[in-house]
Amino acid sequence: MTETQHSFKPSLSLFDATMVVAGSMIGSGIFIVSADITRNVGSAGWLIVIWLLTGFMTLTAALSYGELSSMFPKAGGQYVYLKEAFNPLAGFLYGWSFFAVIQTATIAAVGVAFSKFLGTINPAFGPENVLLELGWYKVNAGQIVAIGLIIFLTFVNTKGIEGGKIIQTFFTSVKLLSLFGLIIFGLIVATKSGAWQANWADAWTMKKLDSSGDIIGPVLGSAALGAIAASMVGSIFSSDAWNNVTFIAGEVKNPKRNIGLSLFLGTLIVTVIYVFANIMYLAVLPVKDIASAPQDRVAVAASVAIFGNIGSYVIAIMIMISTFGCNNGLILAGARVYHTMARDGLFFKKTGTLNKYNVPEFALWIQCLVACILCLSGKYGDLLDMISFVVVMFYALTITGIFILRKQKPDLDRPYKAFGYPVLPAVYILMAIAFCILLILYKPTYTWPGLIIVLAGIPIYYLAVANKKKTT
Repeated sequence: MTETQHSFKPSLSLFDATMVVAGSMIGSGIFIVSADITRNVGSAGWLIVIWLLTGFMTLTAALSYGELSSMFPKAGGQYVYLKEAFNPLAGFLYGWSFFAVIQTATIAAVGVAFSKFLGTINPAFGPENVLLELGWYKVNAGQIVAIGLIIFLTFVNTKGIEGGKIIQTFFTSVKLLSLFGLIIFGLIVATKSGAWQANWADAWTMKKLDSSGDIIGPVLGSAALGAIAASMVGSIFSSDAWNNVTFIAGEVKNPKRNIGLSLFLGTLIVTVIYVFANIMYLAVLPVKDIASAPQDRVAVAASVAIFGNIGSYVIAIMIMISTFGCNNGLILAGARVYHTMARDGLFFKKTGTLNKYNVPEFALWIQCLVACILCLSGKYGDLLDMISFVVVMFYALTITGIFILRKQKPDLDRPYKAFGYPVLPAVYILMAIAFCILLILYKPTYTWPGLIIVLAGIPIYYLAVANKKKTT
């Protein structure tokens, strides 16, 4: 079968596309990262501010991407936008970073999160069960479960978009309803708890807390900006992957309308859930308990406070459902980027072909391979610390592309225009630049390794271009 005999088939409705946005965003982060955020800022008010700032940035970026998606309604998403606004190198550096870290390390991390919470139900499947020891290197059952999950979901998605769509829609619907239920139960129980009043008694004094929730000291002056930036690493990671729907634009019905609308609806739903989830945490747990939650599992601590001892099982099942659906969305969408790069002669040639089910099977499997290697390496967590910096940097660059394209290609059809242009896109760019600069200044370990990974793509790009010239 040749590529000309196969093409992407538009089969995803607006609802399906919205489920891809929401489902790809909600993984394990919302259940965990509030512990680290609380240790950085130390108060109820600032915890909510961090999530509101992240929600504002996410919604603003999503609304801006609506214009780009309506201009270029084809597979590849952000890779295509950067290529069109700047040059092929800019697009490639994003695609390379996406393959090397952004998508694959996220898939690995979400897979391992699934196994960790399966391990709370049955320890035989968790990371504590070491299966193989080779000197310093150990392989645990959790890694094997994560790899099995990634391989299974990759296999399902090689059989066509329909299977992935069904999994995505079902699991995202279930986890949205479960999260709403958890929030509602928590707020009901909170009426009998004194945590809410205690947490808001001193809600705006920023403090540094240790892993036991004890106060190390106040956060004063410019250090507050560093604390905010460090806190937002977790909340931005938890709110990322909303742009995955742009990668599968070729398979969305009426993409010029539905991509932008799904971006808005999906990010709005998730932002509301995230803010209210943190309000619920503050309603049932003292700030100290949020900061000192064992293994940062804030949602488990909150669920136990709501449901008693059975709460740990309730939340474990919720997170397994959440991470299962999240990884399906990440796996489904990611391969379309490599396919588009290959069609431009900038990636492995075979990733540019579609199988008989009209999906990029080879692209799916090489993505699976890298994600599985990252699971075994155990370094996905270190890589994820770098992701927020790299991701926000590329988001800012892409949104800058809106200004460039308005000037360079004013006559290009724009069925949807960025909401609040030029003010909101400009505000996002300024906030993103501030976030990146603050991380460079206060948390350099989150930044330089990520930059090195991006810059490593430059020689690879020129090698790919040279190879392309030889074969044409």
